[in-house]
Amino acid sequence: MFGMKQSGINAYAKVGLETGVVDASPLKLTVMLYEGAITACINAQQAMGQGDITKKGECLTKAISIIDNGLRASLDKRSGGQIASNLDELYLYMTRSLMQASLRLDVRKVGEIQQLLMDLKSAWETVEKSGANKTAPSSVPFDALVSQKAQSIPAINTNRLAVAGV
Repeated sequence: MFGMKQSGINAYAKVGLETGVVDASPLKLTVMLYEGAITACINAQQAMGQGDITKKGECLTKAISIIDNGLRASLDKRSGGQIASNLDELYLYMTRSLMQASLRLDVRKVGEIQQLLMDLKSAWETVEKSGANKTAPSSVPFDALVSQKAQSIPAINTNRLAVAGV
């Protein structure tokens, strides 16, 4: 009987999420993607702490998928300029780091990526609240944050990306 109630709750939550997605602006959708990736990172860290390798793998796969197929795939590199390029490099770094963290059971690396996601989510929320352009962030603080994060990650430079096969 409990399973039936839980199933109903899950169905209700799914409808709420789908409604939120349909009604959301592009900026809100981006924030929702960050929230999903952050939650997946948190769950992966918990699974690592509990020694649940299967759940860790599922959670990190979900985070990588959100970053690669959601955030990175939605970048408009033609009109996004340098900020889109920097975000692309950050997302590439995040997916590769999460893959390595999964192989090495590196909770700290997952935490680092979670923090990057949280910082970027906060910047997107600021842009969203400011009522800025509904298709892409154009605020100076956002640009500065992305540039700072891209430059502060040593793995993101042309030589290392070339060695990695990009």
